[in-house]
Amino acid sequence: MLLIIIGILVSKLCKYQSQIRHIEKELSMLKREDTNYRLSSYCHIGKTEEVIILFNDILEDYRKEMMRLKRENCAYRESITSISHDIRTPLTSAKGYLQMLAHDAVSEDKKHGYIMIVEQRVNNVTNMLNQLFEYARVEAGEMEFTSEHLNVTNLFIDTISMFYDDFLEKDCEPVIEAVDTPLYIKGDRSAVVRIMENLIKNALVHGTDEYYFALKKQENRVILSFSNKTDSIEERDVERIFDRFYTTDISRTRKTTGLGLAIVKQFVHQMGGEVCAELQEDIFIVRVEFPCEEV
Repeated sequence: MLLIIIGILVSKLCKYQSQIRHIEKELSMLKREDTNYRLSSYCHIGKTEEVIILFNDILEDYRKEMMRLKRENCAYRESITSISHDIRTPLTSAKGYLQMLAHDAVSEDKKHGYIMIVEQRVNNVTNMLNQLFEYARVEAGEMEFTSEHLNVTNLFIDTISMFYDDFLEKDCEPVIEAVDTPLYIKGDRSAVVRIMENLIKNALVHGTDEYYFALKKQENRVILSFSNKTDSIEERDVERIFDRFYTTDISRTRKTTGLGLAIVKQFVHQMGGEVCAELQEDIFIVRVEFPCEEV
């Protein structure tokens, strides 16, 4: 009987060793080769099946994470290339006009026109670099947000009024709807103004008509709504609209970095709010919500 028991134990031990060698061999192969291969079982014994299942689950999670990182890295490199092009193009143009200004044969009227163009190109580059710097600081957690009671009604009206000339240039007037009584939220004044500015700028860049900006209160939430008619945003864009560097302007003729809405999302979340976007036929809508504060 003792010999039988010893024989059974030795047999199991041999099976365990064979299973371990089999797993070791497959893991070594996985280390050498980039493959979707999954670990298999050499012999069904003890808890080794559960260990193999656990290994395969870990491998699957690892592969998914690697695929995500590859996609993000590819998108990041493409975005850097696009941003570099966006910055280089106006600088090259400005350099060309500066060279023309050096010619004595250029009339004073043309010189004035060239100077205006150079100034515009430099401003475009400055705005792009400012957005890049601002987003980098927010993502790195280097921006400090204050927390104070803000009259968002006044901020809403004041911010929209800053863009009066911009809407005149587009020969349109936005519909503005705001509550009569002051609404208060808790947050950083500069960040809240920046959120509104970015959403209005986004509407001006990508919108074509039917601009509608609203400030309302629903239950205990303050809701800011910015909508406009668009011909450049599609349903497939909505789920990525807040991603960094994402732009629906494939040709990148609108001189945007694709960071405006990404900054909005970061700022809103930093102050405990929520932001979402949707497309209703050809009307693009962004809603920002903050908890309403009583004063």
